[in-house]
Amino acid sequence: AIVSQTAKRGGKLLIPAFAVGRTQELVYELHALARAGKIPEIPIFIDSPLAIDATSVFEMHPDIFDRSERMVQEASNLFRFDLVRYTRDTEESKALNAMRGPMVVIAASGMAESGRILHHLLNGADDPRNTILIVGFMAQHTLGRRILEKQAVIKVFGDEVPLRAQVEVLN
Repeated sequence: AIVSQTAKRGGKLLIPAFAVGRTQELVYELHALARAGKIPEIPIFIDSPLAIDATSVFEMHPDIFDRSERMVQEASNLFRFDLVRYTRDTEESKALNAMRGPMVVIAASGMAESGRILHHLLNGADDPRNTILIVGFMAQHTLGRRILEKQAVIKVFGDEVPLRAQVEVLN
């Protein structure tokens, strides 16, 4: 529902996610939703070199996947499908900020304290068409916690940014 609602508004779904484990879980779930036709066909960008490397490790060890999962049985590649794009290059990452939605951007860091997600928040937190999806623990005194608390203004790279994007939480 969150992906569909954000896409309908023409916005970006910005997801600060831990590079190892959480990102791969999100890609897996988005793949399952796409296969089931439950989300619109919009690009999904994994914008984290570390998450890309970690995903490669996951891909090298399909023998440890849970074979009782239907998608594990049916899909030849769990982490690569038509909608997903991996952006390793810095220039590709910067270009995402100039692109118009709808799209999904998953970027590290998980608590929004560093990494590429900061650039996406700086360029997208003020847009009410966008959604920031919180998918992990946010420690006190982190930017992620301030977003979780829906503070009216957040600081990114020292700049005050009005938080007008929708904020959703999946525990």
